[in-house]
Amino acid sequence: MEWRSAGLGWPDGVPVLRWDRGRVSPLSYGKEIGFRVVGERRCVGARGNACPLGTVVAGRASQARCAECARLDRAFSVAADGVPDDPRTYRVYLAWFGAGMAKVGITAEERGSVRLLEQGAVAFSWLGRGPLMAARRTEELLRAALGVPDRIPYAKKRAVRHDLPGWPERVAEIGELHRRAVALDGWPDSLERVTFEAVDHSGAFALAGLAPLTRVVSELTAGGVVAGRLVAAAGPDLHLVETTAGTEGGVLVLDTRLMSGWALTGGGGVTTVPVREVEAAGDGSVQEGLF
Repeated sequence: MEWRSAGLGWPDGVPVLRWDRGRVSPLSYGKEIGFRVVGERRCVGARGNACPLGTVVAGRASQARCAECARLDRAFSVAADGVPDDPRTYRVYLAWFGAGMAKVGITAEERGSVRLLEQGAVAFSWLGRGPLMAARRTEELLRAALGVPDRIPYAKKRAVRHDLPGWPERVAEIGELHRRAVALDGWPDSLERVTFEAVDHSGAFALAGLAPLTRVVSELTAGGVVAGRLVAAAGPDLHLVETTAGTEGGVLVLDTRLMSGWALTGGGGVTTVPVREVEAAGDGSVQEGLF
């Protein structure tokens, strides 16, 4: 039986694999997972609508959309200010991914912390709440004043997950950024400042005792297999311990965005899709390299 992937989701703070037609498969840490890739990777469409051409898309792309569907999806995106009259309440947040690695962003209040889970934020704090455009202006103010970005590459996020400072250090770093943020002049009058409260996602991600990654899936290919024991998940990433001839090896990371658009069927054994090797850097972190 073939299922077409819609990526990784975080309903109620629990990782699930999502499939077309609304089906989901809950994931359990410590369990073996595996699948085989079938056929061609096709555009997933935009805004709940199927791609009219069923266009074949590249295996290495993180978004499984053709150019036209990508344009349509972006046109109605909050991130691109495509819906400036959105009546919902929005929240501004500080997301923390590792020492010295924080970003500012916005999300619809009704979504709660789902956006932070989807991004792989190990910890976060709310900063403010109010109308969309006020939240957007505040996001831009904080980026400039605090020197924090609005996005961080996933390669950087996943490289530090195995070596994070303790909770007190995380709280201290986020708390100092929060203090500086709410003290700034220039906040829109319509945006309410929110009292500092750090939220931890390391338990939901199962990061305690996580081993450094050794390989990262580059792309999925027809007939290829991905298999391993799930030990952690964060954002779109699955951390899998690989097994060869009954012996556990290194940690393979699969960015589940690469699964979208593919038809998948059950499988197991040894991973055969293309991967990038990861080497340890001199500072104890890890660095992705190409073949």
